[in-house]
Amino acid sequence: MKKTKVGIIGCGNISSIYCKILKKMENVDLAVVADLLPARAKDRAKEFGIARAATVAQLLADRDVKIVVNLTIPKAHASVALQALQAGKSVYNEKPLTVTRADAAALLKLAAKQKVRVGGAPDTFLGAGIQTCRKLIDDGWIGTPVAATAFMMCRGHESWHPDPDFYYQTGGGPMFDMGPYYLTALINLIGPIRRISGSARVTFPERLITSQPKSGTIIKVNTPTHIAGVMDFQNGAIGTIVTSFDVCAHTHSCIEIYGTSGSILVPDPNGFGGEVKVKRHGAKEWTLVPHTHSYPENSRGLGVADMAAAIASGRPHRASGELAAHVLDAMQAFLDASNTGTAVTLATTCAQPAPMPMNLRDGEVEA
Repeated sequence: MKKTKVGIIGCGNISSIYCKILKKMENVDLAVVADLLPARAKDRAKEFGIARAATVAQLLADRDVKIVVNLTIPKAHASVALQALQAGKSVYNEKPLTVTRADAAALLKLAAKQKVRVGGAPDTFLGAGIQTCRKLIDDGWIGTPVAATAFMMCRGHESWHPDPDFYYQTGGGPMFDMGPYYLTALINLIGPIRRISGSARVTFPERLITSQPKSGTIIKVNTPTHIAGVMDFQNGAIGTIVTSFDVCAHTHSCIEIYGTSGSILVPDPNGFGGEVKVKRHGAKEWTLVPHTHSYPENSRGLGVADMAAAIASGRPHRASGELAAHVLDAMQAFLDASNTGTAVTLATTCAQPAPMPMNLRDGEVEA
């Protein structure tokens, strides 16, 4: 099998799991890593046995690298991705795809012109847990999806994260931080979204950091920290979502899908595995469903390998730029709907990703 050469730009914390997974995937060769801090790139290359650490310019000039994995901070996602596309390379961005709709549209437009591809995290929906839920829905276990609920609620990050300020600035907040996992999972399970309504608020205008090394620092909150929304899906299903950094405790499931003849408890979309339970109409108890698909463990980078295989064979890749742009459009629409007091019809759409094949061995993706 001919391997696609891949390079990573951005060697922060999240890069470790990408390096680990990409090194074991059969169809990609993680050939080079780069970072604005050369020492970080060298450390990551040494840690994972990667052939070369380089500058960003050197990586972008390397003709052998066909896919750039962009793991920079969110506000740099657009600029770095544009440079990769201009260099004639496909690019896969960490979430969110970009911070603004305009930047996302620009990436997709340039990629089409350059005849390369854009992909975007999260790829957790390709894992065993959510793919099992997808199979249950596709096989008719709960009938036609009627509705869904999604809850991601916690008390924020200032008590444990070493540098939590950016979570409370524009482009952050619970929706832009965790919304990509939940919305991507819902679109994979139900399909694209047509219209969005929402309400949002800032509960605490200031946050006190109690974690090290910035304990005692005050954060000025500049983005909503509690967002509640309603999604009208294109197939007629209605979804409810709440994302919050203002909630001390709750008992809601991460995601539930309700069909005409049953319901599914979907595992945490921030992971690849987790328990899947189904309760069909008339049943007395929930039934635990064994995973039908591979990759139950943390496999961030699986979407990159799927993208490489898709480029090689000419099929659509699953964690696509169109999907990531649709998720971004939806996240912004919740805030827009709250600000204007009106429902927002989304300007974007995407194809519902194809389900993953069953029985893949570790390191394998569909050709």
